[in-house]
Amino acid sequence: MKEYKVRFKVAWHETDAARVVHFSNYFKYFERAELELYDYLGFNYATTLKNSTMWFPRVEAHCKYLSPCEFNDEIEVIMNLAEMKEKSIKYNMRVFNLTTQKISAEGYITIVAVDRNIGKAVALPKDFAQAILKYFNQ
Repeated sequence: MKEYKVRFKVAWHETDAARVVHFSNYFKYFERAELELYDYLGFNYATTLKNSTMWFPRVEAHCKYLSPCEFNDEIEVIMNLAEMKEKSIKYNMRVFNLTTQKISAEGYITIVAVDRNIGKAVALPKDFAQAILKYFNQ
């Protein structure tokens, strides 16, 4: 199955007093990769939020920390589709430190399609789900 990859350098403000990436930032890295995938597929999340009643809250998130990242390390966030159901998507995530050549973290996030007007989970938009399946099944 195909993966989606995003590369960038660790910023100073992402590190803590120990000079390593604060654990909470790995979830931000996961989300950055997810949002960049949507942009790549033509589904800008900000536009979707503005022009529809749909949003995609995270209902589950997990991260296992394996090796620290430090300021200015180049990292690559690698995501793949773990599971797609009628109303939800689960992505597996890995953060690979290109500077040290080690896997820094691995985990997953699960998102659910929700209609803000009714506050309930609804089916994923068909064009959105099809684009994700098409990308990862190439």
